[in-house]
Parts: sequence; C-alpha cells; structure tokens
Amino acid sequence: MLRSHPRLPAARHFALTWGIADQHGGMTSAMLRRSRAFRRLGGVDVDILTLDDRPDYPEFAQRLHAAGELIDGLRVRNLWDELRGELPPARGETPPVPALLHPEDGDVVATHEGTVLSRVRREEAGRLAVDRFRRDGSLLATERSGEERKIVLYAVDGSPIRSWRTSAGLHRWWFDRLTGGKPSFLLVDSKTAARSVAGYRRENVTTVHIIHASHRLGGRPGTLRTSRASVLRRAGDFDEIVVLTPRQRTDLIDDLASVDVEARIRTIPNAVELPPITAVARDATHGVVVASLNRRKRLEHAVAAAAKAHSVDARIDADIIGEGPREAALRQRIRSLEAEEFVRLRGYDPDARSAFRTAGFSLLTSTSEGLPLVLVESMAAGCIPLAYDIRYGPADMISDGVDGFLLPNGDISGMARRIVELQSMPAAAVAAMRGRAVAKAAEFSDNAITVRWSRDLRAAYDAKLLAAARDQPLTVRLRRRAGVVRRRVRHALAR
Repeated sequence: MLRSHPRLPAARHFALTWGIADQHGGMTSAMLRRSRAFRRLGGVDVDILTLDDRPDYPEFAQRLHAAGELIDGLRVRNLWDELRGELPPARGETPPVPALLHPEDGDVVATHEGTVLSRVRREEAGRLAVDRFRRDGSLLATERSGEERKIVLYAVDGSPIRSWRTSAGLHRWWFDRLTGGKPSFLLVDSKTAARSVAGYRRENVTTVHIIHASHRLGGRPGTLRTSRASVLRRAGDFDEIVVLTPRQRTDLIDDLASVDVEARIRTIPNAVELPPITAVARDATHGVVVASLNRRKRLEHAVAAAAKAHSVDARIDADIIGEGPREAALRQRIRSLEAEEFVRLRGYDPDARSAFRTAGFSLLTSTSEGLPLVLVESMAAGCIPLAYDIRYGPADMISDGVDGFLLPNGDISGMARRIVELQSMPAAAVAAMRGRAVAKAAEFSDNAITVRWSRDLRAAYDAKLLAAARDQPLTVRLRRRAGVVRRRVRHALAR
C-alpha cells in the first residue's frame, strides 16, 4: 500500500532545464508539477535551474507563483542572473578581451526595461558569438566559438576575471557552486541541458536524465534521434536514465546495446492532476483534441477521422484546442472537407484540460510521444480516449475496448469507425468504460508518482556509492554495503 506522505531523501534537489517559455509545453509542465509534488508531498525544497538568456526571470517567476505553478519552497535560478548578482573571485591567467559585437540585422537581442542584456549572433560556418550585460549596462560576459571556444567573465569595471573553454565547463562550475559539496540530486529534463551533465561526475551529486519523448529516429529499432544521439551515447555517464513507459525502457535498453552502451534505466511516468469525481453534463457525441498544432501531432488525421465519423452520424463534432505553426494548414484541411461547422480550431486555452470533463471522447493521432499527459488527463476526467498505438504511451495506458480504444498507427478510417461505434454502445457499458479509465489514471496521481521517485532516488544514490567502491579494497566495499543496508532499514522503519 502506498504511503500517504512519501518522504524524499534529505539532500539538495535540483531540476535542470534549458529555459522556460511563457506558454510552456508538456515537458516543462511535468517538471514543474514534479517539483511541486516533491515540496508538498516529499518535504524537500527544489531549485529549478535554467541556462538560457531570458531577460525577465524574476518577474516571470512571480507570474508563475501567482498562477500556482511555483509554490513556496520552489525557486527559479538562472545562471546569468546569478552571475549578474554575484561574481566569483578572479582566478588564473587573464584572458584576452574580444571586440564587442556591433549591432547587425539578424542579431537575437534580449532586453529588459530598455537595457540590452544579451546579443547573440550566428556567424558564418555556424560559429556563435554572444555578448552579455548586467542590468546597469556594464559588460558581464563574452562568448566566442571556434577552435578554442571561450567564455570570459568580467568585473563591473570591464576587467576579465575568469574564463572557460566551453559552455559545459561553465555550467558544471555553476553546478559545483550550487551543490556546495553536499549530497544532491540533479534531475535533468531538457535534452539540450543534458549535454552539460553527461560526464558531470561528483561523488556528492546523483545525476538523472529524464526522457520525455521518443528517442528513436522514425520509430526504427536501433536508431537514435539526431537531437538525442550525442547524449544517449553517453547514457552511462549519468547515474540513471528515466523514461516514462516500460515499453520505451525495453526499446532503449536494446537500442543502447546496439551501440555498446550500458546504463541504469528506470521507468517513472509523469504525474497529472486528477480532477474531482463529480457529476457533469457530458456530450457523448462531442470529441476534443488538446495538442500543439505541429507536424508531430498529425492533427490532419484527427480532422479527417472526425469528418468521416460525422458523415455517418451527423451529431458528432470535435474541438481542437491549441496553437502552433500548422494552424493555417489545418484550417485549409477543414475547409477542403467542408467540416467548418463541426470541426473547430479553438486556439490556445490555459484551461484546455477542463474540456475533457464534458467531452465524450478524445483523439490522439501523434507520430510519437513519451507518455502523453493529455491521454492520462482525458482518462482521469472519464473522457474515453481513442489513440493510435504509437511509441510511447497509448499501449501502456489503454486496454483496448476496456478503458479506451487503440487504433493501428495511421488508421484514420478505423478511428472514425470507433467514434461511431462508441455512440451505439449501451449507456451502462460506456459508463463502465469511463469508470475504468478513471481508475487507470489514478495510478498517475502526484502521491503515487512521488512515492516512486522517493524509492528510485534512494536506489540510484545507493547504486552510485556501490559502483564507486568497485575498485576499492574489500573493507571499503563492505563498509559501503553496510551503509546502504542501514539507510534502507531506517527508511523502512520510518514508513
């Protein structure tokens, strides 16, 4: 039986991502939710670390707090904001000062209250040049790539005080300052930020990389997505890799074996907010899709399936809630099918998930996922999901015909047929299916998932200590093993 108040290891806890956007997606939402659960249920504070050049993190953090996405015990800490506030002492040889960038068209400039805080330029051959400034306009840092990429940090008077050859070197230096030699857990959600953590080995820091989406290129076995390949080929340099579904864990173990990589890989899904079970007026013929309007979501299939179903049962309609680069193409597709009256693009809605409470069914037509939170949220609200059997998530969540429907990948006609069949099912059978969907989603509550994190982080820490002692004398190995046993006994007794 799960404990009502999971207790996380006493340590410093960090969640690392590259940056947080105003209208952030599923990965960032999952990271923030996990961090809130760590604080509320696990009893630990969490620092959320960012590495980008967003100029307004202090104000943005206040907005996140007002929206309930940040709570007391959570704080956002940005690398450059912290360097603007406190510089390290000078060390080493004084590096040469490069010429500052003169403004040019095409520069990416971040400003705050009229002051330029960063200027980024992609030069020929993909070379990067960045100047960063304090809020008083004084030079903070320069970054120049090339054969000897350098990042140079400056005092307020403009004198150089410290330098790093790579951005990863700077990031790891910052991690060392944050952890301060104390036991720490560094959970990395962003695949971009993970590049700086692969190989960051400290005895006091347990590193965990969480993969939120499919790692395979085109879904093909033995292939890694280009955006993930460099990190996953170093998967063994993390203390642990976490994926969201058992199916992906099996695939990732096989795929890494094909490139001769060994890693500790575990499965922990993301948690979702489970709505209260209340009686609602539900329209069984109304469908909903909550998704970004991008190519990976393949929403043309959802439009086509809804149109085919409507041609059989004119009561059927659907709303698509979200925004993205495919909006114009989707509008054109809806017009070409003469479906404007019953397939509607509703745009962005911060409360989009509430649509599941009154809809009869939801559609998921992506080419790939990690574990789609909208699928869990739909089931939690008793909204019956119809989803393509893609990697990853739907087959781990849905028992076909029991708590939802699984369709072969790309089967538009089959999805349309299931939508129509759902309308003709006996009311009692549909109600039972909705109940089973709600019960399945309960496995993804904050409490259930935080319990899993509590157990897993302790196990990862113990595994790290034992691995570090493998080449040590027998007496050291025995002491480490005894320490692991004592911690496990104390934790078991505390439960």
